Amino acid sequence: MLTLTAAPVFAQVVPGTGTKIDYVGDDFEEPAWEFVHNMPKGSHENNERRNGPSGYSKNRRFIEGPERGQPDHMQIIPTPAGGLPHSKNALWVSTLHSGIPGQNTRTVEQDDLIVSCPSRLGTSFRPSESPNCMVRIYFPEVDRWEKRNGPHFGFRLGCSTTAEQEREGFLAFGTEMGPEPYWPGIWVHYRHTADQRGPAGSAYLAVRGDNRGRDFRVAEMEQFGWWTFGISVTPDGRIHYYASPGVDPLTPQDLLTSQTPYGFSAERITSFFFNFCNVNDGRTWSTPVVIDDPEMYLVNASRVMQFVQRKEAAEAKRQAYAKRRAEMMAERNARSQNNSRSSR
Repeated sequence: MLTLTAAPVFAQVVPGTGTKIDYVGDDFEEPAWEFVHNMPKGSHENNERRNGPSGYSKNRRFIEGPERGQPDHMQIIPTPAGGLPHSKNALWVSTLHSGIPGQNTRTVEQDDLIVSCPSRLGTSFRPSESPNCMVRIYFPEVDRWEKRNGPHFGFRLGCSTTAEQEREGFLAFGTEMGPEPYWPGIWVHYRHTADQRGPAGSAYLAVRGDNRGRDFRVAEMEQFGWWTFGISVTPDGRIHYYASPGVDPLTPQDLLTSQTPYGFSAERITSFFFNFCNVNDGRTWSTPVVIDDPEMYLVNASRVMQFVQRKEAAEAKRQAYAKRRAEMMAERNARSQNNSRSSR
């Protein structure tokens, strides 16, 4: 007798649940925080040019994306009023020259800012670990938004699954199973002019995506200022999207939707990142937003924490070696100076 067993469906995981992985993410409290841009930007998505070396923050917690360039302006500023009580600083971000370097397409392009997870940890995340991430974001008053309708900002995950693909290569034909990356997330769409659903100067949240990968509207943004966004992945590979005005912890009531984008179940989660969109005309800056405390959590963190412990031990060893080497050089210089004085 054949018995059919339904695949398990897992309850939602509210972002902020589990063990916080402090080794990734950032609180922007380092006084010397700086991003090394390494221009020209990468543009592999548009013209298959990476233009390495890639940009990175000096604390190595952010990197330029592999497909698109990093935002042009990143500056540590005092945390805007109403932010997290413990926060003194946050990151102001805006971009101007999105798209292919040196080309003004006069179309909407985007730049990426990637939270560096695999390169810092040495591993990606598994759905069985229920990875979940969150961030606080400050959206400006109406007169500071870029003056156009459409997407302005995105908060997204890097995921991959196994899917059927066309074979590549000379005389290749048919299909085969292989890794398929995809990038679910929450988009903020602004209305510079009114549409059927809202007045000028308003915005709404859209999610990428439904079972066919299409973006769809999920909620109006009733106010600007501070918001908390979060995304989680459950062991069944489903993606869960959350948002709430303010900076309070997210709750189950803040769930926007749960989806299997493109019909995929996530098998690997690499990182999370931010998109900044503008009209690439060489004159128009993207809407300035402020991000604070991007964080990654794992419900089942034991495997990843082993990677963290090894990384921290290696870093402590490196710092101890660098300190001892500096002390030896100082001692050598002191002896050299003493010998010079005694020979006069």
